[in-house]
Amino acid sequence: MSIDLESLKIFVKVAELGSFTRAGEHLGMPKARVSLRISALEAELGTRLLQRSTRVVRLTPDGEELLPRARRLALEADEVGAMFQAARALRGRVRIDLPVRFACDVIIPRLPELLARHPGLEVLLSTTDRRVEPLREGFDCVLRIGAPGDPGLVGRRLGALGMANCASPSYLREHGTPRRLEDLDRHLVVHYASTLGADAPSFEYPHEGAYRERPMRSVVTVNSADAYLAACVAGLGIIQAPRAGRIGSSLAAGALVEVLPALTCAPMPVSLLHTHGRSVPRRVRAVMSWIAEVLSPHVDALDR
Repeated sequence: MSIDLESLKIFVKVAELGSFTRAGEHLGMPKARVSLRISALEAELGTRLLQRSTRVVRLTPDGEELLPRARRLALEADEVGAMFQAARALRGRVRIDLPVRFACDVIIPRLPELLARHPGLEVLLSTTDRRVEPLREGFDCVLRIGAPGDPGLVGRRLGALGMANCASPSYLREHGTPRRLEDLDRHLVVHYASTLGADAPSFEYPHEGAYRERPMRSVVTVNSADAYLAACVAGLGIIQAPRAGRIGSSLAAGALVEVLPALTCAPMPVSLLHTHGRSVPRRVRAVMSWIAEVLSPHVDALDR
């Protein structure tokens, strides 16, 4: 029996994303074609691999047994192809998730260079400040600020972003400038939460080699970096944020003022992560290397 490798790759993507529609979007093919390829694979193997319903797609026991082998075969096929394509331009889709400001201020302005070098490459770029689920949502790589989180992700740390505690001049005129930790009991914090109302507002600070959180009052909660900065500039409370980009520019311009510098948190790690295990498609490796190169001066400058 000769099994079509392309059908195995399609099966892997449907299984990972739990959706024929999302698999088709990831692979650049209509949902109907994805469904036909899976049906043909099932007919060839003589077994049902996926349980289909209007809401969800699940693996059957035979599908669960096939998935790790199919994933390994698909990756090995990509590696064999890469052995003989090293001199060729990159081709295919790469799905990336980046924080909004890194995407808009750093990566997108340089993206024409990459695409001019590799006209056959297509970049699908998600820009969000929430933590995506790379495997379930079909991302090839993600840029994470802070702890990587998902143990299923692998990659490399690019550096770290120095932190600052900030408030606006108008806020400090109205509430005074905090000089010590206890002063925060009379102050407000702008609360950042990826899911609104998910946790209580607090101020993180170093203490005896570790970090603690001091509860604080908040009158506004936001879920994006842009809104976080805007709320601080508007005088709605203190924020704790990386000095990178617009925070650093706002400090330099006087739109923000640094407070409690002795209680600044440790730099936040910046990591570029992927979901392919040890075998990463050549186009993904190349795009990740390019992202790391573009980000290097922005991250490294903050560690000096």
